Amino acid sequence: RGFVYDSRNNLQMRGLVVLLISKAAGPSTAELSFQHSMVSGIYSSQRSLAEITELIHTAFLVHRGIVNIGELKSCDGPLKDMQFGNKMAVLSGDFLLANACTSLAQLQNTKVVELISSAIGDLVQGIYYENSKSSEENCLTDDIGISTWKEQVFLSHSALLAKSCQAAMELAKHSAEIQDMAFQYGKHMSMSHKLHSDLQPFVKESSSDTVAFSLNSAPAILHQEFLGREAWIKQIRELQEAIKAGKGVTSAIDLCRGHGSRALAALERFPPSEARAALANIVCAVTRF
Repeated sequence: RGFVYDSRNNLQMRGLVVLLISKAAGPSTAELSFQHSMVSGIYSSQRSLAEITELIHTAFLVHRGIVNIGELKSCDGPLKDMQFGNKMAVLSGDFLLANACTSLAQLQNTKVVELISSAIGDLVQGIYYENSKSSEENCLTDDIGISTWKEQVFLSHSALLAKSCQAAMELAKHSAEIQDMAFQYGKHMSMSHKLHSDLQPFVKESSSDTVAFSLNSAPAILHQEFLGREAWIKQIRELQEAIKAGKGVTSAIDLCRGHGSRALAALERFPPSEARAALANIVCAVTRF
């Protein structure tokens, strides 16, 4: 519980975006007779959906905490503790996921159930792919292009938010066009968010040369594409400085801002409001360097 409500962790972002997109869209013409059931411009079902989205995200965070017993060293601590920790992580994640699924069923909307279920499937697929690649010995030199990176990031980072935003519109009986705009906002904002995160080791002014970064981050992959495979393999040891000096960082910044622009374009379909302005501010925050 402390982990979920720790304000230092950015864990409530997905639920907040679902609430904001719900408020920005307001009631649909098909739901005008039910406006009395709205609180602060948001239906109770949309609030439930925001909680469900957070529960699912947290469940997968807990499941990601499972450690590979085979890779442990004696300095990592007693094996019994690690095995117990793994069991707790599996059970806790499953408990959160079960709660999310129960709440999802209580919404009594088959399209929303289908959307969120498919998002859970996307998450599983994306995380499975990440884990299977990271365990391979040649993952440092794995040939991955930016299009493949986008596909993987959509599955593991963007699908849940994009489909939750779309589901929030479905709960208010908005048109297919509005649902698609909400999906596009969720998708492109979360892609910008991931790119912003990937770029931090390369754009932050730091006196330390040991800032951790991933070879599967967008700047590294774009740098690899510009450089070519052979030169890339030679540069792995001095990679961070090489990426800073190359075109990978600037291209990743452009890509981040491109996704941000598409998220803002999707927002234009919603009427002006404080909620819409807040959603736009989120995009601005993750595209500012």
